[in-house]
Amino acid sequence: MNITINGVPYDVPSGKSLLRYLRDDLHLNSVKDGCNSGSCGTCTVLINGVATKSCIRKTENLEGAEVLTIEGLSDREKEVYVESFGAAGAVQCGFCIPGMVMSAKALLDANPAPTLEAIKKAINGNICRCTGYTKIEQAILIAAEYFRTGAPVPADTEQGRMSEDCKRSDVAEKVLGTGIFGDDLSFEDMIFAKALRAPCPRAFIKAIDTTKAERHPDCVRVLTAADVPHNKIGHLKQDWDVMISVGQETRYIGDALALVGSRDRESLDEILALIEVEYEERPPVVSPTDALRADAPLVHATGNIMSKEYLHRGDPDKAIAEAAHVVTRKYYTPHNDHAFMEPECAVAVPLGETGLHLYTGGQSVYDDRRETANMLQIPLEDVRVTSNLVGGGFGGKEDMSVQHHAALMAWHTKLPVKVRFSRQESIDYHTKRHAMEMEFTTACDEQGRLTAMKALLIADTGAYASLGGPVLQRACTHAAGPYNFQNIDILGMAVYTNNVVSGAYRGFGVTQSCFAMEGNLNLLAEMVGISPWEIRYRNAIRPGQVLPNGQIADANTALVETLEAVKEDFESNPYAGIACGFKNSGKGVGLKDIGRCRLSIEGGKVHVRTSAACMGQGIATVCMHMLCETTGLRPCDLVHEAPDTVRTPDAGTSTASRQTVLTGEATRRAAEGLAKDLKAGRSLADLEGEEYYGEFFAETDPMGAPVPHPVSHVSYSYATQVVILDESGKLERVVAAYDVGTPVNPRSCEGQIEGGVVMGLGFALTEDFPIEGGYPKVKYGTLGLPRAKQVPPLEVRFAQIDDERKLGYAYGAKGVGELCLIPTSPAVAHAYYRLDGNFRQRLPLRGTYYKK
Repeated sequence: MNITINGVPYDVPSGKSLLRYLRDDLHLNSVKDGCNSGSCGTCTVLINGVATKSCIRKTENLEGAEVLTIEGLSDREKEVYVESFGAAGAVQCGFCIPGMVMSAKALLDANPAPTLEAIKKAINGNICRCTGYTKIEQAILIAAEYFRTGAPVPADTEQGRMSEDCKRSDVAEKVLGTGIFGDDLSFEDMIFAKALRAPCPRAFIKAIDTTKAERHPDCVRVLTAADVPHNKIGHLKQDWDVMISVGQETRYIGDALALVGSRDRESLDEILALIEVEYEERPPVVSPTDALRADAPLVHATGNIMSKEYLHRGDPDKAIAEAAHVVTRKYYTPHNDHAFMEPECAVAVPLGETGLHLYTGGQSVYDDRRETANMLQIPLEDVRVTSNLVGGGFGGKEDMSVQHHAALMAWHTKLPVKVRFSRQESIDYHTKRHAMEMEFTTACDEQGRLTAMKALLIADTGAYASLGGPVLQRACTHAAGPYNFQNIDILGMAVYTNNVVSGAYRGFGVTQSCFAMEGNLNLLAEMVGISPWEIRYRNAIRPGQVLPNGQIADANTALVETLEAVKEDFESNPYAGIACGFKNSGKGVGLKDIGRCRLSIEGGKVHVRTSAACMGQGIATVCMHMLCETTGLRPCDLVHEAPDTVRTPDAGTSTASRQTVLTGEATRRAAEGLAKDLKAGRSLADLEGEEYYGEFFAETDPMGAPVPHPVSHVSYSYATQVVILDESGKLERVVAAYDVGTPVNPRSCEGQIEGGVVMGLGFALTEDFPIEGGYPKVKYGTLGLPRAKQVPPLEVRFAQIDDERKLGYAYGAKGVGELCLIPTSPAVAHAYYRLDGNFRQRLPLRGTYYKK
């Protein structure tokens, strides 16, 4: 086929998707492979001026076509799009952005002055999981203005001070597609690996014969459990088999039976099909209820209850018996897919005689190193892990998914190995949000003052522990909400089943328990005869008061201010729903929790070195603001290095909304030493080779600590959301008020919240993850992910408090990455209750404008 690509004519072979030709043959890596099914839009290019998804176009149908990718844009276009997307704060993980830019170009070439509705329509085929679309739409409006007027892009004058809107340091590489994600890597002699998965959720494996597979001409090696030095992995609990061996039972459809290495990626499935497995299918355990039966088969020999939490304070039975009003309701929240834009991918390269260099896209390079070294039974120092850009995570990239298989194959073959999940493999095999069944009893007095609550939470943790224990713990510790009462009795259990594994997911269990608590609160308000806003205001935790977990609220607590910020919006709209939420920053509960940062002066620049992973939330931006505020340097004086176990100190996992506070404070402390030398009159040139180190240890009390008021977490953030519907039940507007202390880069903080709100709207209204008999019954296109045309106007407001009330760490900043979606689903449910009187207790909500 004769096809012109970015102005250059090519003779292109037929029988290949355009996406694969652009990436594999021409190495135009701005064109991303997000789903390979025409649903996500990350592979968008222009074909004869029309925005087109390249994954579904075959080369044989493109004779004479002109194809344009980001690499082919003019210098002026590149400059404008980088400036516009940076100025709007439209870039987070960045994986979707090149596709968004190409859709924007197609629109602006045809319509130089588009309306907001025209922009929504133009990008409706492009999914973004991070931003909520609002900032991207603003970026396109800014770009249109530049192109219409011919105005020059302004010079960089940013100072990087706290609460100053600044462009992210990674904007250009993400807008132009030059940044390196895992699947963009290629090495000489690199082979590809893929696992043969379980034939059914629960099967007894009698025999595995790899003879025929090994004879395939492309086959390099076939590995089984016998080839794994230590066949167990697990982020916290070592219960996850690297591969299931003969004589074992599979626990879910994602269990690996064998691992194949091939010289040709396209022949992997052929080789896998030649492996013969003899097995006996057995009835799976597909619900926690079944797993708890006395005659249930054991998913693990230790029993089907993976984790249990019990919290008790005061005398809840007495308080409930004496209460003026009591409500008991049952609630259910489903499994939910993270649907991060970049499917999992890792590349392992042999290093020395026994070592490995692992390139990954996870949420902690040190976690990956520890688990890899343990699996291979080699010293930690023999494993180096470097992070590429991470195309979204939301908790779903904390566990080992492809990293260990790439490492294992590379260790055996002494060749570079790439392992990548297809989108469907990611959906079927990686961890999900825990489905939870909950029963909540909540009581109050005649004035609506909360007096007690009791709760039972049963979580489906799936086949392996993953982060199920801490997720259950957070669901329980936050179950009583951000309110001032102390009589609680909360029992939680995370139960093994043969379903897909559940693990960390944005909100970390609090999303589920908040849905239940806030629902009961609305019913109590009716019984008392006060408004839903008023009952929250009367009970809202205030500085100096005691949370249900016994912790005294710090002076920086500003839940009341968030309620006051949305009062008029709620009370002036008859179909408005309201909900409050709170979320810890840091691991807390007595666990070791340290943020670390090292600054080194190299080539006249300050290199910021921390292993804190950025999945889009912008930890580099946080560090930049901390450093610039402390030293007076500007962003252009800094270089933020990628996480690397050789270069960057261990700052812990990017989880629990911890990095802003912990690594932010560590960076501030390191910067103090640099600031001292700069104030002494030394320049960066004078300081060449100097290093400055900072760390921050968040001291907290363990669960059950024998003290009257345990400090469970170093800080909490608070929020109130109002969701407004029109008379047809369509989303009209969302107002979100947040207490995040000092907002670090308010525009970026807004973008985090907007993205979280939209994720919460999806969880409430459109997203579902049905599992039948242990088999996920969903494809990417049926996940129900919100698109631009479905998203209503979003307004973010920050609670304002005096400086002396702010947290003493990280210039008063607090985490927001998880809190942003926690109150959304109960606020949506409440809005529909006010619209039609139907009190809904299951997600996704049924009988709505979005799901009949």
